[in-house]
Amino acid sequence: MTDDGDSGETLKERVETWMVGQMPIIEMHGGNSVVQKADPESGEVVVELGGACAGCGISDITADNIKADLITDFEEVDDVQVKVPSSGDHGSSTVEGGRGGELQYGSESPNHF
Repeated sequence: MTDDGDSGETLKERVETWMVGQMPIIEMHGGNSVVQKADPESGEVVVELGGACAGCGISDITADNIKADLITDFEEVDDVQVKVPSSGDHGSSTVEGGRGGELQYGSESPNHF
């Protein structure tokens, strides 16, 4: 369980920190995330995924993992909603305040796969 202890951080700040530490693969794949809501009174957390998460074939699995892990890791969290756009822009603008960024494509070795 995650305990805020004496840190003085809000639930939203702690969930955002958790997202950075637990879900780096989102950023590695060009996606981004932002915690839209984290209410310790109601136990509700809303996370929005964007960037390359839009239209990604495994974004539903990512969303399910986020839901399960947040409920397990935060005692005060009872309800998690993860919003994943089904299509749209694939840049950092798809999630307001998101941590992700543009994918960087190199031209040195285009046939590296």
